[in-house]
Amino acid sequence: MSATVSAPDDLAITAARLGIPFQNEVRIEDVDPALLNLLPLVFSRANAILPLREVDGAVRVAVSGATGMLLLDELRLLFGKPVEAVLIPAPILSEAINHVYASISGTAREVLQELQGEDLSTVAIELNNPTDLLDLSDEAPVIRLLNSILSEAVKERVSDVHIEPYERDLLVRFRIDGILYEKLSPPKIIQDALLSRIKIMAGLNIAEKRLPQDGRIRVLVAGRDVDIRVSIIPTYYGERAVLRLLDKKKGILSLADIGLGEHGVRTLEQMLNRTSGIILVTGPTGSGKSTTLYAALNRVNSSEKNIITIEDPIEYQIRGIGQIQVNPKIELTFASGLRSILRQDPDIIMVGEIRDTETAEIAIQASLTGHLVLSTLHTNDAATAVTRLVDMGIEPFMIASSLSAVVAQRLVRIICPHCREEYQPVEQYAGVTLPATLYRGRGCDACFGLGTLGRTAIYEIMPVDQELCSMIIRRAHAGEIKEYAVAHGMKTLRDDGITRAAAGITTIEEVLRVTQDDYADVPL
Repeated sequence: MSATVSAPDDLAITAARLGIPFQNEVRIEDVDPALLNLLPLVFSRANAILPLREVDGAVRVAVSGATGMLLLDELRLLFGKPVEAVLIPAPILSEAINHVYASISGTAREVLQELQGEDLSTVAIELNNPTDLLDLSDEAPVIRLLNSILSEAVKERVSDVHIEPYERDLLVRFRIDGILYEKLSPPKIIQDALLSRIKIMAGLNIAEKRLPQDGRIRVLVAGRDVDIRVSIIPTYYGERAVLRLLDKKKGILSLADIGLGEHGVRTLEQMLNRTSGIILVTGPTGSGKSTTLYAALNRVNSSEKNIITIEDPIEYQIRGIGQIQVNPKIELTFASGLRSILRQDPDIIMVGEIRDTETAEIAIQASLTGHLVLSTLHTNDAATAVTRLVDMGIEPFMIASSLSAVVAQRLVRIICPHCREEYQPVEQYAGVTLPATLYRGRGCDACFGLGTLGRTAIYEIMPVDQELCSMIIRRAHAGEIKEYAVAHGMKTLRDDGITRAAAGITTIEEVLRVTQDDYADVPL
């Protein structure tokens, strides 16, 4: 790890005046892990002190100001050796402390190996008692295991952690870039203890094991603010938990960052500049629809507009926008919330998902009465969104009058740039014209041997013009609508994906995997 920024002039002057070295970076190879074990992370972070390594019989310590300098004598006693200070800019030192301590923390598998030597039956019994759970120290075995699982999940860019009970064992799986990988298998005996710990952190009822429960956990991992959405359901062999991780440090992306391309950004911006109409984003669960909606809201957000959303759940808080969380327990649904929003004089409305006819009707009425409405729908492609609305009972003339555009999308894994290589395709795929040169990832340390690093979206954008309105009114089927849109310039999901594969962004196998449903032989 190396971070370099321009240092304040007065800090460099201070270092020269004190006669101590000044550095503008901290590299992980300059840090001795043995010294870190002598200095707790809490102390290091609170006092902005990071031990580096021993040089010529003296321990070098990175500090960023007077607080660290005043503690040098105490550090001499701790290390039993002379201590030399090195002055580091505060932002760089803070990042370095988080990074190096995270790099030496034990993996979940290592913690699990340590647990083998402990009396797990005693641990399980103790952790099932609510009083004891609240009083447990951070050194309790199951707490160490859960902390390690979460820390490792953040390091490896995991979106979801699955904790699954079976007859004789417990399985922990990580979802990375949309694919599930088996991580470890803790002993069955700690199952209840592990689930109880998750419930305590999420503020759930640890005594309730027969009903599903949902909650949230907010934790700091290596200085990163991570929001975790917790879902627990009862199964035949015990409770099953899925923890969805949301790294708040990543923030909300712009339209240019989500993979739309220049033409896609221009097309969507034209639609967003309208004062009325409805824009639908479609795709299966986990295809990045919410990210696209947030990017669109970020684009139109201004002090001149009143923007209100109703979501389930609220993933990012956006300053300047009123956001409502759906709560079925008090009958706050998308439909009821949307009715209330219309009495708040909104300019732009975002509905997290159109799930039923009532919500669809209110959203379309809102778009027809001078509001720009953004929402999502679960369909395979853009054209099918029209027929889905008709199937929900919406009159075709209302759809034609209100619908501005439909955006369909999928997420594809990005080839790791550190191990990407070219190859000439040999295998042929029916109905697919392949580029002469394609790319793939070999697998390396940077991508944990997966060959992929992160995800981006592929899109098809279908603006609704006058001819499409006529087709909608006469109830044209989805295949006919799609054929017209393609003939008038719409690039399909698969075509957009093949363009990305030819550019070395993703693999052809990935494109075919995520678009196969769009070419299935289904009735339209």
